[in-house]
Amino acid sequence: MSSSLDPAVETTQTSASIQEVELAHTAGTYSKRPVVIVRGQGARLWDAEGNAYIDCVGGQGTANLGHANPAVVQAITAQAQTLISCPEMFFNDQRALLEQKLCAATGMERVFLSNSGAEAVEAALKFARLLTGRSEIVATMRGFHGRTFGALSATWEKKYRGPFEPLVPGFHHVPYNDLAALDAAVTDQTAAVILEVVQGEGGVHPGKPEYLLGAQALCQARGALLIIDEVQTGFGRTGKLYAFQHYGLQPDLLCSAKSIAGGVPMGATLLRPGLGELPPQAHGSTFGGNPLACAASIAALDYLQDHHLPEHAAELGAWFKDALEHIQSPLVREVRGLGLMVGMELKQKVTPYLQSLMAAGVMALPAGLTVMRFLPPLVITQAELEQVVSAVSGVLSSRPAKGEA
Repeated sequence: MSSSLDPAVETTQTSASIQEVELAHTAGTYSKRPVVIVRGQGARLWDAEGNAYIDCVGGQGTANLGHANPAVVQAITAQAQTLISCPEMFFNDQRALLEQKLCAATGMERVFLSNSGAEAVEAALKFARLLTGRSEIVATMRGFHGRTFGALSATWEKKYRGPFEPLVPGFHHVPYNDLAALDAAVTDQTAAVILEVVQGEGGVHPGKPEYLLGAQALCQARGALLIIDEVQTGFGRTGKLYAFQHYGLQPDLLCSAKSIAGGVPMGATLLRPGLGELPPQAHGSTFGGNPLACAASIAALDYLQDHHLPEHAAELGAWFKDALEHIQSPLVREVRGLGLMVGMELKQKVTPYLQSLMAAGVMALPAGLTVMRFLPPLVITQAELEQVVSAVSGVLSSRPAKGEA
């Protein structure tokens, strides 16, 4: 890894002591890498020893605007000095402006604000049942929608689902990118079909245009709603503000979170025009739509659009994918993705290669057992991505490390 002894990242605690304290008190639900991250700037992270990393984890998709984005920092600071909390029983200036901007940018009409991607999905599932009077939900194999009970019921992976069964009834899973299977599954009891435009956790699998458009047509023909889960693909990640915009889709319900507020926790469930109004008390969230998160989201959206980050992601993502495809290694099965959401599938488990990559100064994610996933901040430069490609090439040509991913 590279070393950059920056006085701004010095800490009075050692890395070992911080890890010891956290391990003693954390609930234990996360596999942790043996590194203490204390600062970020743009597409870079620094650990407690001052070592620098190029960040292709990107906060698992929350850092699209880069770490410590100055516009977001300024908005948070100003709003924190003005008003932090204001429940939706009152109107609020920041909330009103954000909802107006989100609807203008997506073609949607109404917004329910929450605190996370799972909450955005939960709201969409509840709204679909409420608006249609139906109870069945069709989801896809390899799909990931969150870990709360409704979102988990839509999620496919057995290791997430198994310990908590029985889950919410009425959920069915069909193969992704298989329109015939979807056709057979959608009935007059189907409230909604929930899809990711690019499956993230499931291995970075983009949807085929004919599949996504076919799913929309099926829903329209049979009175089911189309829920598009853009928790990870939203806010410029794939080269458009939202990935559904690549294909001219019109979601009935759109789920957004992760980078929507520049790294501040926020979720949003958007409803298309004409879908109908929800009755009072149908759903709620104490912290949803709080002024601090709304101010951060306004700044994030403005910065994203003013600096043309979706276009940057499209251009740089195409270059990055091509560069990874040109790595000569018998370990590589396939490289796939859209924009700066890229997966490299290996013929072996990726955990040791991710460890070796971290030792080389690059952070990346798994997406299943054999896929190395890259979600860099959209402000990353080509020079930084060239370093990533060089590190990946080196890791694939050497003996991998051991340990958790």
